[in-house]
Amino acid sequence: MLKNYADEYKSKLRTAQEAVKVIKSGDWVDYSSCLAKPVLLDSALAARRDELFDVKIRGNMIEGPIHVAEIDQTKKHFIYHSWHCSAYERELCDRGLCYYTPMVFHNLAAYYTFFINVDVAMVSVTPMDKHGYFNFSLHTGTTGEILRRAKIVIVEVNENLPKVRGGYDDCIHISEVDYVVEGEHAPFHELKKHIITDNEKRIAENLIPYIKDGATIQIGIGGMPDALGTILAKSDLKDLGMHTELCSDAYLELFKAGKLTNKYKNLNKGKSVLGCAIGSPELYEWLDDNPSILAYPMEYVNNPSIIGKIDNMVSINSCISVDLFGQVSSESVGTRQVSGTGGQLDFLEGASISRGGKSFLCLNSTFTDSKGHIHSCILPKFSGDIITSPRSQVYYIATEYGVVNLEGASSWERAERLISIAHPKFRDILIHEAEKMKIWRK
Repeated sequence: MLKNYADEYKSKLRTAQEAVKVIKSGDWVDYSSCLAKPVLLDSALAARRDELFDVKIRGNMIEGPIHVAEIDQTKKHFIYHSWHCSAYERELCDRGLCYYTPMVFHNLAAYYTFFINVDVAMVSVTPMDKHGYFNFSLHTGTTGEILRRAKIVIVEVNENLPKVRGGYDDCIHISEVDYVVEGEHAPFHELKKHIITDNEKRIAENLIPYIKDGATIQIGIGGMPDALGTILAKSDLKDLGMHTELCSDAYLELFKAGKLTNKYKNLNKGKSVLGCAIGSPELYEWLDDNPSILAYPMEYVNNPSIIGKIDNMVSINSCISVDLFGQVSSESVGTRQVSGTGGQLDFLEGASISRGGKSFLCLNSTFTDSKGHIHSCILPKFSGDIITSPRSQVYYIATEYGVVNLEGASSWERAERLISIAHPKFRDILIHEAEKMKIWRK
């Protein structure tokens, strides 16, 4: 007869207000990522503001509001940190209410194992199953090692979270939990649908000839990758696979169009692999207890040696700007943090060593500032921007004007190729600057 875990569950059941009493001044508290945010516990902790000091909280890719950050403008009581900024966390950074912590995703678990202190971990999970397990759902990629490192583990049961099957580290047993919190949660809201721009459509169309039937696709975060997913779904490509740190609605579009079969994957054959997921309620319904989908920790999904074992691995990510030396900034505008390194470096390296693999970084050739002035996103050189991808690891760069390969290219070849996909308005200026830096052949 199976053991009944109901009594153990009941003995650990607390209100959110009771559970957060374990947090002391000076503690480090973890919220994990995405929809792992413990909504009820966050509000309860914020209500303790005046009795706590110097409580540090970590999270990443979390949508607002984060009450512990909003309630303390002084940061004397609560200090919020993000490993990778969502649009909301970017606003917190702009307001001085969030500090960014640099990382690459495949190393995140190791950071916790060897270097990071976690006093209390508070994360949302699915309801407990009959075997006593809570599933990590849409945030399997980042949660397991955090909870192992925590001195105290509090799980908040969110009845709206889908169960996402995992390869490993996808759940926690009631015996490993200190407190359980229940309560009513609002349904997940529909994210604002991105309207594909003409430039994004042209960039995506430029990439199509480089992708072949049976390729495994990693699509990053943002409008550009989402545009590509929609265009791939309408293309003649077939039997595509999925191995991605973040699963978005782009993959749902591929599935609905009959393009996503994982038929020719030589690793996790027949399975779509993900680390985390953010998207629509329809996406979450598709992921729920789906035997064709596997969630893994980022130490697996983003491990370049794992990625490199997948034949015909195609990685597609967006970036903000590129300089003529081939350096790429994907996370800052000047010193203003707008996102994070995430898994870009992981997939650059992994796709580059895959047999038949390719890695693309995509950007618009220009941007328009608040005064209506147009600027080139291909720059002579960086001055203050955070470098996300070093020139030694950059592979393909794509704009609406074409695609160029920088692997094995000298400094003058890089300048020549990048200028060829810059906006025509800025090409002469870029050539002049390249001449000054002695990286141009006449």
